[in-house]
Amino acid sequence: MAELPPLTVNYHGERLAGVDEVGRGPLAGSVVAAAVMLDPTRPIEGLTDSKKLTPRRREALDALIRERALAFAVAEASAAEVDALNIYHATHLAMRRAIDALAPAAEYLLVDGNRLPGHTLPGQAVVQGDARHDAIAAASILAKVARDAQMIALDARHPEYGFARHKGYPTKVHLAALERLGPLPEHRRSFAPVARQLALL
Repeated sequence: MAELPPLTVNYHGERLAGVDEVGRGPLAGSVVAAAVMLDPTRPIEGLTDSKKLTPRRREALDALIRERALAFAVAEASAAEVDALNIYHATHLAMRRAIDALAPAAEYLLVDGNRLPGHTLPGQAVVQGDARHDAIAAASILAKVARDAQMIALDARHPEYGFARHKGYPTKVHLAALERLGPLPEHRRSFAPVARQLALL
């Protein structure tokens, strides 16, 4: 894989927040975002894109981030908000909620992706940011751990759908369960596989 170019950050204070989300692709559940301001005096080893980490490693890092960060917040936009707004706008809503929940407040944002979420704070959108800056990586880990926990809780209520395994993504197992059992209230009605099942009811 080609090495990522170095990231130039246009801010030199301490109140820089990394922002990332998880859950754009699933057919069920919230889209979850996190914002993290790391403490430069309390570094955390091993921060990287949450998708490259095992669940156990993510959970260990999640605990360290919560212990050592200057500030962190996790927020979401519900499946109903995804349906009302579309996934793009719901993702940015979740990000803004996470940013607004930071205490102390951030002064500058580094946001994973190619667009800023429409917040009043200045910032930079960073493509593949979770692999290029520790604060964004930390946000990706908090968001992933939080969303996975939601899917495991949903699995406990509806084990026949297999949420603990697929986390709501459109796997063969999930699509087969959706066809066999129909959508739950947590399913995103605007997503094509769910809309197709609803049309058959």
